[in-house]
Amino acid sequence: MSNARKKVLVRRFAGDILPGYLPLSGFVSGFARGQTPSQNLTLDLLDLSGRIVEVALKDVKTISFVRDFNLADTINPERLARRTFLSRPRNEGLWVRIVFRSFDSRPERRPEPDLLEGLADTGTSFIDSLIEDSGLSISPPDIRSNTQRIFVPRSAIADLQILAVITTPSRKPAPVKTADQLRKELQEDLFRAPSPPNTRPN
Repeated sequence: MSNARKKVLVRRFAGDILPGYLPLSGFVSGFARGQTPSQNLTLDLLDLSGRIVEVALKDVKTISFVRDFNLADTINPERLARRTFLSRPRNEGLWVRIVFRSFDSRPERRPEPDLLEGLADTGTSFIDSLIEDSGLSISPPDIRSNTQRIFVPRSAIADLQILAVITTPSRKPAPVKTADQLRKELQEDLFRAPSPPNTRPN
């Protein structure tokens, strides 16, 4: 996968949004033996002034790979019109539903679950994202929006549900013809073939 940096909006649980640039994968550092996956992991965000900003992964809710930053919009610069699919997705992939963790442990104060659905790859990139970046990379329900891809750190996920495995229906194989059928078709082709010029009938 390309190491070129892409436009991103890093949304943190504190509510702030950091615009900048990250590669599509391999942007998390700080892995060490004997530590849980969420300990001391960081990402080096190249901000709009050209400086590298170290961001703790445990504070990150989502990383949205976007077409435009939309800096004037402080509420929804990602322009995510839908967070769930209206019907069964048409593209291939793992249809997943992510429930984000909540900071309030009191049931009476806990808000409605914060959900996000998307399509994760079914190939090795799915495993690469979990191992290399300790998180899940998905395509949003509406890929025509400003957000093209969303990365969700493992530390931000309270629950993950696999709703379906979406595959392209396979084509039915052509029926195998018997020797008699092939012989009959060959004879019919020979009789339909035009006679060469300057030939006399027997």
